[in-house]
Amino acid sequence: MRALLAALLLLGSTALAVPRPAESQRKDTPFPTEVQRALNALVRAELAKGTQAGLSVGVLHGGMRWVAGYGLRDISHKLPATPRTTYRMASITKSFTAVAVLQLEQEGKLDLDADIHTLVPEYPEKPWPITVRELLGHLGGVSHYDGPEASENTRHLDTKGALALFADKPLVAEPGTKFVYTTWGYNLLGAAVESASGQGYGTYLKAHVFGPAGMSHAALDDYRTRDKQHALGYRIHKGQLIPSHYLDVSSRFAGGGTRASVEDLLGFGEAMLQHRLVSAETARRMQSSMSTREGQLTDYGMGFATYPLRGHYMVAHAGGQPETTSLLVLLPAEDVVIALATNLEGDAKRLRRVSTRILETLLEDGQVRRDAHVVEPVDAVVHEGLARLFTYGLAYHLWATRGPGAIPEPGDENEAFTQVSALLERTTIAQDPQAALERVRGAHQPRAGSLLIRVGARMARTLEQAWGAEKLREYPARGPLAFFIDYLAACEQMNCPAAQRFSESLQSDVRHFDEVWQRAQVSELRRVRLDEVKDPETLWPALEEATTSAALHPDYVEEMLRVAARYRRQGKSAEQLRWLERTVALHPKSDEARQALAKVQAPETQETEVPATTAPRRATDGSPVPDDAGLVPGGASRPPQRPQERTADPGG
Repeated sequence: MRALLAALLLLGSTALAVPRPAESQRKDTPFPTEVQRALNALVRAELAKGTQAGLSVGVLHGGMRWVAGYGLRDISHKLPATPRTTYRMASITKSFTAVAVLQLEQEGKLDLDADIHTLVPEYPEKPWPITVRELLGHLGGVSHYDGPEASENTRHLDTKGALALFADKPLVAEPGTKFVYTTWGYNLLGAAVESASGQGYGTYLKAHVFGPAGMSHAALDDYRTRDKQHALGYRIHKGQLIPSHYLDVSSRFAGGGTRASVEDLLGFGEAMLQHRLVSAETARRMQSSMSTREGQLTDYGMGFATYPLRGHYMVAHAGGQPETTSLLVLLPAEDVVIALATNLEGDAKRLRRVSTRILETLLEDGQVRRDAHVVEPVDAVVHEGLARLFTYGLAYHLWATRGPGAIPEPGDENEAFTQVSALLERTTIAQDPQAALERVRGAHQPRAGSLLIRVGARMARTLEQAWGAEKLREYPARGPLAFFIDYLAACEQMNCPAAQRFSESLQSDVRHFDEVWQRAQVSELRRVRLDEVKDPETLWPALEEATTSAALHPDYVEEMLRVAARYRRQGKSAEQLRWLERTVALHPKSDEARQALAKVQAPETQETEVPATTAPRRATDGSPVPDDAGLVPGGASRPPQRPQERTADPGG
């Protein structure tokens, strides 16, 4: 195994200037040399941390382009992964299907509010009608895979056979009432594409999606038609790479049945941003989070997960199934496309980390994103409210002014600001911090009047009016406290109404938080993670001094656990235990840290415990999201600024 890993790392990257298909030719230029080096370095650093087969990466930003391949697409024959390598796309297929459906809707061949039974008669009528629109947003109540027989198909099926796998199964929820991620629901949409267009699903995609986007190597995945550039799939078993088991994805044709290269994904993403596949208005609808009948956002639009992250408006989809893990991220306001694909199963966390670090490099001055660890419950509620104002407000403002998006109707702005001040009033929060936290976490929802979105977007607009568009680019790196403090200064300059300056107590809290936050920074860790430092022990004294007594400091849980894991791999159990104890001491509220420490201290009692990182994820309505759900989960119960919780998980 060590020889294999060494070979993969020595192989390094294959960074290629691959000619782009003529259909999508644009005069993209390479990134500056220093940016290419930084991108290559961050990918190599991630690959060095664990077992890897092959990985292909592609990035577009404002007319600049970078693609690279790492490791091996075929280990036994030592064939390298390149940007030309094709991989199974898994649930990214849903984005292709959604585009096809919306194209047909634009042409008047399909009605989004039609009952799917009228388009696909072989699908039986259910107790309630299920609309095309609901299926696009996983609101149709159609179930996901319900067992091994359904999810591990080895037979090649046509559309009729794929539908027969689930046609007679009951709905798991009344349509419109609950987010239920479902590949089968997207198979229904694929059948609707065939019905409305008169063409087979694969034929339609090739002519109307893949062709116009310059996706030369994209197709339905079929073992019989793969070329020598297709990656062989692998999984990790007892620490070793072994071949993936056989799966015929024709059973999930429109929900997870395609293959493509990262070159193809970049072409698709670019075509979406340029509105060459669907109109700008249709793109807005696809990128807008849908909501349940009760007014709860799902963080999923039509064929894309869509949500704010640290002030960026993210449009993404991911995929995961035997042979592959994939991720596509679009930032419409910043003109960014990131495409990642690997032939290693279950590699979603690594792809999320790579995409996060690419965004840090391109858009955030290379600074490391860290959440805040807040000690006192009241402080934690106030800080989360500030973070949500920032991330929703800036993201929606940029999406609406630089992308195809729209902000909820403003209503009475002064009253909205007054409501936010009341929501974050310390004395009220202290009466019941947990209830106050839930109110804050729901204040962006339509049923709460989209309060945080409206107020945060107004703050962003004021900042732009006062100091220009370039100023807004600073805040994803500087964070919510800088956003708020600068807004107060801009409000003085713009002579905002008194209500829009927030309450005196909230202003005081923000200034106090900012002072504590600045003191808690460790300068050596602004652009590097602790687990990437060769000898983290040398930084521990500075880290301890900056954070131990701070009521608010950067959250180092993930980095410190990775440091401990490194020592475990090196057989240094004393050092592993010491770093786990330090992690808990600095982050006493972290369940993940406490469970990791407990597992080391009493391993014989931990064998049946489920690690915190594998606990069931939940959609915004609180329902469990399957582990193979190809979306970025929503999170009314999760702070949206947390990158490790808000980036895409695998899909099937």
